[in-house]
Amino acid sequence: MLRWRLRAPLLSRAAPVGVPEPRAGIKRLVMPPDYSGIVIPEKPKLKFLEKAPAVPKVRREPRQLRDIRGPSQVATDFIQGEYGILALGGGYLHWGHLEMLRLTIGRAMDPKSMFAIWRLPAPFKPLTKKSLGHRMGGGKGPVDRYVTPVKSGRLLLELGGRCQFQEVEPFLLQAARKLPFPAVPISRAGLERMRREEEERKLQNQNPWTFERVVTANMLGMRRYLSPYDLRLHGRYWGKFFLKHRV
Repeated sequence: MLRWRLRAPLLSRAAPVGVPEPRAGIKRLVMPPDYSGIVIPEKPKLKFLEKAPAVPKVRREPRQLRDIRGPSQVATDFIQGEYGILALGGGYLHWGHLEMLRLTIGRAMDPKSMFAIWRLPAPFKPLTKKSLGHRMGGGKGPVDRYVTPVKSGRLLLELGGRCQFQEVEPFLLQAARKLPFPAVPISRAGLERMRREEEERKLQNQNPWTFERVVTANMLGMRRYLSPYDLRLHGRYWGKFFLKHRV
């Protein structure tokens, strides 16, 4: 009886099964971001881009694949904003695509706390097209529209202000899915992480037969079938497409 009398107070103080006991401790809350250095410009939305360049006459030029092949050398890093749309392939953007970006982002963003800037020029490259049913020959056709060439790895626009990536990602993704080439919404930290992971994957590669080594050794005489772009870009770009799985 003495044994049961000693255990009774212990059993009465025990918490019910499945209910955690409240314990006092220090709460570690996440500090809110600091927006003290952000200045919203007078016109925060994307500006209107002209449909055609303001020149009296343009030279009709061929569609050259080198305009959209390979990695981009311009607009690859953020300058003002913290978020943007990154192109993962090459292609042409005509005025309708740029207007879609402007309207989609302009309607979804809050101009009191966000701003957006272009990282693309207005359409400047002329594309020609002959009318339907026109006979062959007769020279190059008239200018049909103007486009902006885009290479892989280029930022199309930037978005910044007093906002988080979770707030702007939905409408950036909505606009990126309507583009004629693969594109993703990305943040400044996400871009740095992507490049760091790419370098780590290259350093930790255990396969000795990389594309660069096979081409350099000219195994099976494969240089006869490769272009100079494959030798220079190490097979990571096939035309306008970016093969991200290759190391």
